[in-house]
Amino acid sequence: MGLRFRKSFKIAPGVRFNVNKNSTSISFGGKGLRYTINSRGKRTASAGIPGTGLSYVSTSSSKRKNYKTQAYQSQQSLQARQRQLQKEQEKELARLEVELFENQCEIVKSIHQESDEDVDWQHILTSPPPYPPGEIGPKEKVASLVYNQYKPTFFQRLFKKDKKILAQLELEIVQAQMKDKADYREWEELVQLSERVMAGDIDTYFQVIEEMDPLGDLSEFGSGFEFSTDSPEYMEVEFDVHSQHVIPTEEKSLTKTGKLSIKQMTKTRYFELQQDYVCSCTLRIARDLFALLPLEMVMIHAYDEQISTQTGHEERQLILSIKIDRATLLSLNFDRIDCSDSMNNFPHHMDYRKTKGFNPVEKIEK
Repeated sequence: MGLRFRKSFKIAPGVRFNVNKNSTSISFGGKGLRYTINSRGKRTASAGIPGTGLSYVSTSSSKRKNYKTQAYQSQQSLQARQRQLQKEQEKELARLEVELFENQCEIVKSIHQESDEDVDWQHILTSPPPYPPGEIGPKEKVASLVYNQYKPTFFQRLFKKDKKILAQLELEIVQAQMKDKADYREWEELVQLSERVMAGDIDTYFQVIEEMDPLGDLSEFGSGFEFSTDSPEYMEVEFDVHSQHVIPTEEKSLTKTGKLSIKQMTKTRYFELQQDYVCSCTLRIARDLFALLPLEMVMIHAYDEQISTQTGHEERQLILSIKIDRATLLSLNFDRIDCSDSMNNFPHHMDYRKTKGFNPVEKIEK
């Protein structure tokens, strides 16, 4: 037999506060008539004649009543559907949040896999002009052919539209001629640019980097770059990481019920992503510069804002300095390497701890 617990307190004449194991209630009235409201919404009214044993008990709850009209029944159904849709939308948004988080983690580890196509400066240098100098260009030829082959219809002559059409065709010949000249000037400029690049003109190197902006997508992450060199054989790059703008600090996942769970990312996971991001960007910088210019070596110095143990304030500190040669870099399988481990293929300075992250390092010598 189970035990039951019930305790009753008198609040005022005819009013009692009742406590049992599963709920609480308030009772009003005396022996003949009593009304009780339960904390679960249950309402009980009891009436009886003292000394006779006759009594009547009526029970109701706060649950929604069953409506008879179609309008009220439809309202209940629509509201239920609305609540269900809201739950599904919340779950879908939670899934999207988790996918965005996971995608961001993948991006910071795979930046090195994105690289510009190689620029073949020798091919550009020896490429033929769009048309022989002194001759009519291809676009002008097509426009002139259309003009010469034009034959007005009866109605065009009748309504005097033929002259207007001929004037438009003459204008198109002029426009085509201008486009041909622009194409020829562009070819000349590219050939001249190729000559300077192949000759190792350093100023032209910087011009090419500025105009082609090979690292523009990394700049969108907040990264900054400064290029310098005194030789056409190598390029030195100072790379401002700004990892605090890229690496997430919170882990996002789904609970068993499909709700979004957000937790603070562990230091180990954060520093691991930070290292992967720095090393992945470093490989990407080298790949893009080798694709763009006939360099043999790229030196990259990565800086990030870190708390100085001497001052206790955030300072710009060097966290990776590396010397990458073209031959070794191009021998790597970028789809399968671990970008952090790949630093061991090159002379470099990097002091990294799993639970502490990067420590400051010195610049590597040329």
